[in-house]
Amino acid sequence: MDTRHLIRISATALATAGLLVSGCSPGGTSPSASASAPRQTVPAALKTYYAQKLSWRACGAPGFQCATMKAPLDYKKPERADIKLAVTRKKATGPGRRLGSLLVNPGGPGGSAISYVQSYAAIGYPAPVRARYDMVAVDPRGVARSEPVECLTGKEMDAYTQVDQTPDDQGEAGKLVTSFKGFAAGCAKRSAAILPHVSTVEAARDMDILRAVLGDEKLNYVGASYGTFLGATYAELFPARAGRLVLDGAMDPSLPARDMNRDQTAGFETAFQSFAADCVKREDCPLGTGTPDGAGKRLKGLFDELDAEPVTTGQSRRLGESLATTGVIAAMYDESAWTELREALTRAMGGDGAALLALADTYYERAADGSYQNLMYANAAVNCLDLPPAFTGPDEVRSALPDFEKASPVFGEGLAWASMSCAYWPTRATGTPHRIEAKGAAPIVVVGTTRDPATPYKWARSLAGQLESGTLLTYDGDGHTAYGRGSDCIDTAINTYLLEGTPPKDGKKCS
Repeated sequence: MDTRHLIRISATALATAGLLVSGCSPGGTSPSASASAPRQTVPAALKTYYAQKLSWRACGAPGFQCATMKAPLDYKKPERADIKLAVTRKKATGPGRRLGSLLVNPGGPGGSAISYVQSYAAIGYPAPVRARYDMVAVDPRGVARSEPVECLTGKEMDAYTQVDQTPDDQGEAGKLVTSFKGFAAGCAKRSAAILPHVSTVEAARDMDILRAVLGDEKLNYVGASYGTFLGATYAELFPARAGRLVLDGAMDPSLPARDMNRDQTAGFETAFQSFAADCVKREDCPLGTGTPDGAGKRLKGLFDELDAEPVTTGQSRRLGESLATTGVIAAMYDESAWTELREALTRAMGGDGAALLALADTYYERAADGSYQNLMYANAAVNCLDLPPAFTGPDEVRSALPDFEKASPVFGEGLAWASMSCAYWPTRATGTPHRIEAKGAAPIVVVGTTRDPATPYKWARSLAGQLESGTLLTYDGDGHTAYGRGSDCIDTAINTYLLEGTPPKDGKKCS
């Protein structure tokens, strides 16, 4: 189990994002209009990047275009080297006056925004939004098609994901440390040049170049999960250029890594309790028909059994505690996966770990041929650069275990040890926890889900309170993120904001 990329939108959520939406009538002023935006100068060293012309070509499904954009690898020394970033768009379909570009990011860090747009957003976002906006995505630096960070071979990654992350003694703790060091060394070996330059600040600066290259005076943006941190960072850097920003499943940038990881641990416990409350009411619940707490004890018991003796899966890999925990966590992102999880747990308790392994493989983006997408590698590279490590070694983890286990009796121990991963990263963190106020920015809509597992609701409240122009929109429900997940109230509020520029009333609640 590796939890560095818990702040992400899951594959299940990607498949359903934007499918249930409500239309809004056209109207309002263009968010690209420059009347209210003070002129901001571009540094001389960056003018060639801002003035570049993209060469678009047809790609993917009908209607999509792709291009390659250049940005400086190092913004402090832009003359030294470029980085090439992959961009895609699908032009506004009409009718109605075009409102400019709508940049979207699905989270991660490490999720491919291009895959998200081409597979889902440009098809599943509400028709009135697609009619008036060009749907645009850029894979952030180090991600997928944009000079991806690489770390391990498929076989090495298989071994890494199976390491015991609830060590029972010094020997097992040593093996876990060795696995983290090996992962970091692999990244340093295969991606040394890019590792120091994949921070969220740099990715946000890339977004401003893209905004200018697309011809938009302001950036209009929908970011989910980690994408909310990316969007908030953009607003912090370029408040006068922030257009209509939706931050769904918000992060709290003021938290240090240890507090963030502990909050996430509590978030997964909240999500599990919701799953368990539903499960114990059903005859097919493998965790019993008692109470949610009892279900949690039964699940923890299963993890302990798999720690002692992994079960077969029909392939060379066996299902141990680490992969089983990852499989359960994967299903917490979207309540539509609860049925699949009940079935997978039932099979695992009967000695067949194939279904739970499949959930873990989806989470890790492992293909049937044993290869992995670069999500895990990019995620580690960005997270370990953005914040100093939560822990510097095993002794600090052991001291924090009571707090993590209090946050989640089911997941606390494993998530505490997983939080040590950045301790051995080869590149020193360049970011620090801080409040983001984005003074002078236009209204920014921050969306929080009350039982969100990966981005706890209190983070949305905090970010909305930090942002000078933040307005909080609440979804009382389960799952990770809210837009396009079945709430007409949420969808209408966001659609109205994107199309008309009118944000929902601060504190509006939906179910």
